[in-house]
Amino acid sequence: MLRYQILNALLHFLFFFIGAGIGSFLNVVIYRVPRNLSVNNPRRSFCPSCNYPIPWYHNVPILSWLLLRGRCANCKTSISPRYLGVELFTGLMFFAVLMQFGGDWMYIAQWGPQVLCLWVFMSLLIAGTFIDIEHFLLPAEITRNGTIAGVLASLWVPSLQGEDLWWRAGLMSLASAAVGFGGLRLVVELGKLAFGRKKLTFDKPEAWSVTQPDENEPPIVTVGDDKIEWVDLFGMQRPTDRLVINCPSVRVNDQTYGDVTVELFMETMKLRDATGKVDDYNLENVTTLQGTATGVMIPREAMGLGDVHFMMMIGAFVGWKAVLFTIFAGSILGTLVAGFTRLTGRAQWGAKLPFGPYLAAGAALWIFYGPQAMAWYLSKVTGRTEF
Repeated sequence: MLRYQILNALLHFLFFFIGAGIGSFLNVVIYRVPRNLSVNNPRRSFCPSCNYPIPWYHNVPILSWLLLRGRCANCKTSISPRYLGVELFTGLMFFAVLMQFGGDWMYIAQWGPQVLCLWVFMSLLIAGTFIDIEHFLLPAEITRNGTIAGVLASLWVPSLQGEDLWWRAGLMSLASAAVGFGGLRLVVELGKLAFGRKKLTFDKPEAWSVTQPDENEPPIVTVGDDKIEWVDLFGMQRPTDRLVINCPSVRVNDQTYGDVTVELFMETMKLRDATGKVDDYNLENVTTLQGTATGVMIPREAMGLGDVHFMMMIGAFVGWKAVLFTIFAGSILGTLVAGFTRLTGRAQWGAKLPFGPYLAAGAALWIFYGPQAMAWYLSKVTGRTEF
């Protein structure tokens, strides 16, 4: 009996440490993927400040950060606590998934495949969450590749979709991915209709301009002290999305116009004067665009397209029921956080959080408590427990 308990304890520690090691790799993904850097080249981790290649003995999950007191061994620059947090959190999530299936080494052959698939799923959720918090984007390397991984995982472990046959699980995974994509896309479009425009007016004309610091980077719209990236305005690539600016004056290349309305689209621009005359421009031919503004109408989204792809991935891994639960739970969590930050006087901090982390939290809650929560809710509302 004692030997059995020791083996189980070693198993738990081993899997926690495996999770922490995966968390160390996720830190590489979180840092490199949004910056279009390869996760394989260079193979060794490096200090973001001095590019010092980190030797293995300074790259032991959790311990190295603590022993080095959160500083680079070479240049002594502080290393973000996020690295420690991701390693610790991933280890805890791996351990939690293990315990969800009993955590007994005698049944590892029975629950091992499902645990492995959920570890992959958790890793994708964690990487997506921290990238979205830092960069306000969910890369296709996470969402679309994650969707493919979810379909393959469902074919291997049909129970992820609540099925017994691999081919039915595969079809259910594809259908659930479509539900995740289509369901949240519908929310995005309805949100666009309800809250799709933000209007600003100024007591006196504010300077504005459109610049492109680098030819490989998207343009940036500057209005007064505010800067808006092009992708935030036209990321959904709808032909109807437009930025409207009321201009006492505007300069386009070597021409100056007075008292016009500028309508900026994804690739084109219209200048409309007081008489209704319209001049059309292709933005590729515009090298200078600046002026003054008395009012601006900014297109905005309820959420980004990355969130839609994120839900597609979630559906592919854990099914359509999880999709519905995740959207509901994510919305509740977002409301609670927004309310808490307002009560504590930090509403601006809460407003800066994107929706992706709430979706990730909702999907994680589904793994641990979702079916039980839905059964309880249905029993209270309908008297039934089946969902």
